[in-house]
Amino acid sequence: MNEIRLRRLAYSDLPSVLAIERRSFGTPWSLAMFVLELSKPSGICLAAVRDDRLIGYLVCSRYADVWHLMNIAVHPEVRREGVARSLLEQLFTEAGDDARYTLEVRTSNQGAIAMYERFGFRRAGHRRRYYHDNGEDALIMWLETRSVVEA
Repeated sequence: MNEIRLRRLAYSDLPSVLAIERRSFGTPWSLAMFVLELSKPSGICLAAVRDDRLIGYLVCSRYADVWHLMNIAVHPEVRREGVARSLLEQLFTEAGDDARYTLEVRTSNQGAIAMYERFGFRRAGHRRRYYHDNGEDALIMWLETRSVVEA
């Protein structure tokens, strides 16, 4: 299998991003939401590419001293092949060892929750009826530092 190459997400990637987004989420982000995140100079937006084809992406925004993982998705045909893990590892490298992170994830998404926990994220609470498509709760997770946690 060909190697995954990671790079910064570009505006030209957005058609592929939107295609993956629509296949991944019941309430996908709009083009405007991705454009807004890409325009933030303090954010980290990453693309995973294999054979010149975008197969996954990650969007993370910085708010003061905390990184908020906003969106991560992998093309359905290549899920469970380490793409999300590679994107998260690159995020941690770019943000630095002392960075702190938070995210929300659907309480039903046990695969994602397990992956985040392998990286050291800890459950910190719930946001009731956070997801508008079905009213599902979000699990809030935090990772205080990567300097002592390795996946």
